[in-house]
Amino acid sequence: MTLQSSSSSTSQSPPGQPALVWSADYLNYRWSDDHPMNPTRLALTMDLARGIGLLEGTELLPPEVASDSELLRVHTPGYVEAVKRAPRDLPLGSRASEVLHGLGSEDNPVFPDMHEASAVIAGGTLTAARAIASGRSRRAVSIGGGMHHAMADWASGFCVYNDAAIAISWLLDNGYDRIAYIDVDAHHGDGVQAAFLADPRVMTVSVHQHPATLWPNTGWSTEVGADAAEGTSVNVPVLPGTGDRLWLRAFHAVVPGAVAAFKPQIIISQCGVDSHREDPLADLGLTVDGQRAAFRAMRDLADQVCEGRWLAVGGGGYGLVRVVPRAWTHLIAAVLDRDLDPTTSIPDEWHEKVRLAAPSIDLPSTMSDDGDVDYPPWDGPGGSPESGVEHVDRAIQRIDTAIVATRRAVYPLWGLDPEDPRD
Repeated sequence: MTLQSSSSSTSQSPPGQPALVWSADYLNYRWSDDHPMNPTRLALTMDLARGIGLLEGTELLPPEVASDSELLRVHTPGYVEAVKRAPRDLPLGSRASEVLHGLGSEDNPVFPDMHEASAVIAGGTLTAARAIASGRSRRAVSIGGGMHHAMADWASGFCVYNDAAIAISWLLDNGYDRIAYIDVDAHHGDGVQAAFLADPRVMTVSVHQHPATLWPNTGWSTEVGADAAEGTSVNVPVLPGTGDRLWLRAFHAVVPGAVAAFKPQIIISQCGVDSHREDPLADLGLTVDGQRAAFRAMRDLADQVCEGRWLAVGGGGYGLVRVVPRAWTHLIAAVLDRDLDPTTSIPDEWHEKVRLAAPSIDLPSTMSDDGDVDYPPWDGPGGSPESGVEHVDRAIQRIDTAIVATRRAVYPLWGLDPEDPRD
């Protein structure tokens, strides 16, 4: 891989250079030893990115800690106080019989310094937003963020404070009035959608596993926003088993057209990677290659519609060793504009470190799963290609049903023709 700079990874970057927000404090967001959201995935990602040489010449921005007033942009005072009190009021690691504000549930057990660890996650995404708003950076990434399920007064789906929603709220008060949020996690981005459901200044887009088959069971194509914001909620539910080519077909058939019509000033992307075929908590079929293609597509879209302003955060992803580190290293590469060749070998040093901790895991040798990302573009209703292989043609027909349903629900609200693939 050819790098753009050979200077120290803590050197001062010139204005406009991409920003990577990181601190080992992110690793304190740890629910329990056996919880599927384990911060080891973040540490392994940063180790891989460093080992591969990706971070040379890149300044690491430390996350600020979100203040109470910043958290209150999205969350209620009672909820913030409950998060602060939880480690005192509930046994650590508890799955309480009476769940308060979602804290102490099976998904969201109480952990030490829960408020402080969660405020750092939220502050990291705010730090990235400020870097872009100030003109210091055009792109920024914080892999610790992406807590998209947190509601105003409720912890949900491993998420305490909704960092993306908080950053969006801050941007709306600091020079932005058209913000597009794109969520490619396997789970619907319900918390961010709920926060801005009736706000016409924010478009929320989510491509996710069908809500009839996966929690939180929201994100139907008919969810399009409320009141003056009709058309600003865009949901593309895809069936279990959907792989790279058909997922990318759906993304490109819906997302660029809707976002371009909205004309955002910035794109914020939640880049959860539980869409991978090996993820234990979801049922989609993407490879690391497909996820890389999705990240690059969102970056390219930002270049096309909002002068490249792009803020990317992490999210779900529970293939802690084989999947998340590679996928999010590709995400960091996309933000830094240092795209990695998928055939890039994984460093021996990283392999050796991981084998010491997880000797039974079969480690990947390259940054690729040999996925096929050469997707067939959608060419309108009834235009599905016929392969002559029944299960292949049936899968295309099913993804096209999802495409048409979402386009018919949303596109007319933007003056677009849902039947015309040119729109």
